[in-house]
Amino acid sequence: MSILTHLRIPNGPTRCLHKIRHYASQAINQMIQLQHTEICADPPSRGLVLGVYAEEEDKNDTGILTPAAWRYNVQKTAGRLLEVLRMSGPMPRVGEARLLFAQETEKIPYYSAVAMIGLGKECLGFNAYEVLDEQKEAIRRSVAKACMDLALLDTDRIEVENCGHAESAAEGAALGVWAYQELRDAKRRLAVPSIDLYTHKDEVCDIEGWRIGLQKAAAQNLARQLQEMPSNILTPTAFAQNVVEVLCKSGVNVEVKVEGWAESQMMNAFLSVGKASCEPPIFLELSYYGTSSEERPIVLVGQGLTYDCGGLCLKDKQELFEMRGDVTGAAVVVAACRAIANLRLPVNIRGLIPVCENVLGCNAFRPGDTVKTMNGKHIKIQGTDHEDVLVLADTLLYAQNFCPKTIISVGTTSGAMHQALGEAACGVFTNSEILWQQIKHASMHTGDRVWRLPLWWYFTSEISAGASSDVQNYGVGTGGKPCKAAAFLREFVPCGQWMHIDATNVMTTNGRNFEYLRRGMAGRPTRTLIEFIAQNICKDTAPKMPRKGK
Repeated sequence: MSILTHLRIPNGPTRCLHKIRHYASQAINQMIQLQHTEICADPPSRGLVLGVYAEEEDKNDTGILTPAAWRYNVQKTAGRLLEVLRMSGPMPRVGEARLLFAQETEKIPYYSAVAMIGLGKECLGFNAYEVLDEQKEAIRRSVAKACMDLALLDTDRIEVENCGHAESAAEGAALGVWAYQELRDAKRRLAVPSIDLYTHKDEVCDIEGWRIGLQKAAAQNLARQLQEMPSNILTPTAFAQNVVEVLCKSGVNVEVKVEGWAESQMMNAFLSVGKASCEPPIFLELSYYGTSSEERPIVLVGQGLTYDCGGLCLKDKQELFEMRGDVTGAAVVVAACRAIANLRLPVNIRGLIPVCENVLGCNAFRPGDTVKTMNGKHIKIQGTDHEDVLVLADTLLYAQNFCPKTIISVGTTSGAMHQALGEAACGVFTNSEILWQQIKHASMHTGDRVWRLPLWWYFTSEISAGASSDVQNYGVGTGGKPCKAAAFLREFVPCGQWMHIDATNVMTTNGRNFEYLRRGMAGRPTRTLIEFIAQNICKDTAPKMPRKGK
């Protein structure tokens, strides 16, 4: 009979362990002491992420380790890693990770857990039908899943091999472990381990690619943070304070302009949206000079509604819950500016962000109201729940003061984008074929895809059909709401290249479509915008329109 059945110890677990040791044999005592010594000698845990290539459709595929994984398998585990991996079942698929423990031959392993991730076939690359670099996306998805699994084990430090592309590996790792939990009790927060690149003295280390990937991921995480912050905390004033704190440390100049300034600029459309709120509207002007001051800037315009209830045309309950995310355009522009400054890209950027709240109030603007914009056009407000284009209209007109090389506006201008594209891609509208080719090329690399929608005169005629005003914010006819919103904005764009990104449908994510994004606000399309600007600088690689006569 076990000795435990004869013990009656009323004073808790500590006294219990003492009594067990007292009655147990000396050999058991020595064993317990040895176990405790080994545990104490193994401090905070470390995790390692390594990759394996395998054909997903073939369950009998025995897999091919990446060079870094093969070196670790031979030098540290004497071949045991691959043997155990093959014994554990079919090779992990893309977006899957398999955790293996204590694989090293040493008594106390340096890495307490090794996550083997599926990278798909070795020959993955650009897929013209998917408009996607499948290798890079496979790396992001699988690395993120591995880091999230290791984080659940309270792993303090995770080292990730480059998997063939260090930038994508860094993006997947940093995006995957991030979670918005500032307002959560510190004891109940998810563990966020440190992320490092796994290197070996015998291989070339792409530390620059790793650094770029971390900067891009940090930018998207900043956008997610701004989107997730509750609207009673992130008011227009608080948003401005956050932006000043974040960007001034990065070398981006921030000018905070108040309501009186907007009135002097005749920004009546913008002011009409925010006048019902007790929180005054604010206009932010960001400046980054990475090259000669004579170089014309790229102007980024971000829609900044810290909350949007729809005004008198109140939205339904489910929409109201997510409308703190209507600050998406502004969050993306702020995050992109920080990344561009941290990467020290040789480009001049001017960011314009109108910030306000669209709420109910005794001074709320009403359906049927008409406002006059900076260029003298009159807008009839058919519905107060379609205020996004009103906020952007005056800002696009103000952008012409900087003689821009390109104007890019980002906002959540049409809920119908959900039905059009789901979470698959942002909608893009542009008057330039070159800009479209550049943004498409950028999205192919980032995995955060875009898709071009028409900007035809047909939609312009529908938003300008009213006899009592120049344009209307809804227009006539049914359907085509995203296209009509873009056509409305084009009426306020000065001459030159312009592109509008509608991110309504990618504002949130369900946590299933992309392993590197937890459920909630997505921060898209931050990385694509950064990549677009970076590629725009490299004129040799940027797509060019064919010359006439050739």
